[in-house]
Amino acid sequence: MSSFETELLALLPRLRRFSQSLSRNVADADDLCQVALEKALNARASWVPGTRMDSWMYRIIRNSWIDTARARVRAAETFVAEEAGAAVTGDDAATVEAGVVRSEIAGAMNTLPVEQREAVALVLIEGMAYKDAAAVLDIPMGTLTSRLVRGRQALMMVLGEAA
Repeated sequence: MSSFETELLALLPRLRRFSQSLSRNVADADDLCQVALEKALNARASWVPGTRMDSWMYRIIRNSWIDTARARVRAAETFVAEEAGAAVTGDDAATVEAGVVRSEIAGAMNTLPVEQREAVALVLIEGMAYKDAAAVLDIPMGTLTSRLVRGRQALMMVLGEAA
């Protein structure tokens, strides 16, 4: 396996998380991730070894999501099926509570406008530096900062109401 493929495989969990934050749906996120990986493999000659593959892949995912969103019209919001509760594992209270908290945070993220959700996902969830996140989103650093501030405030309001 080449270093390109090895590095790409190591990024998969992060790419899936970012895809999920954009698509708000696990199945759509998997599809988005697959499309982005296919594009990356087809464009591997354009990746410069020694540069940040994560930034390159986040940009591919974001652009793929924009293409997907433009091509598709959603008829209704996606709801979790009742059977999804059967997949909850662990019977201790901490495991259940952690799942509830993750669900509340995911729900709060889904209320954010896409611009804020992208910024929050890259900086707060993925831990990307402001400069790198601004480059991935192709926006000035000041714009990224204001989206983060508004996104954090909105999350605190939503999560504060949930508490």
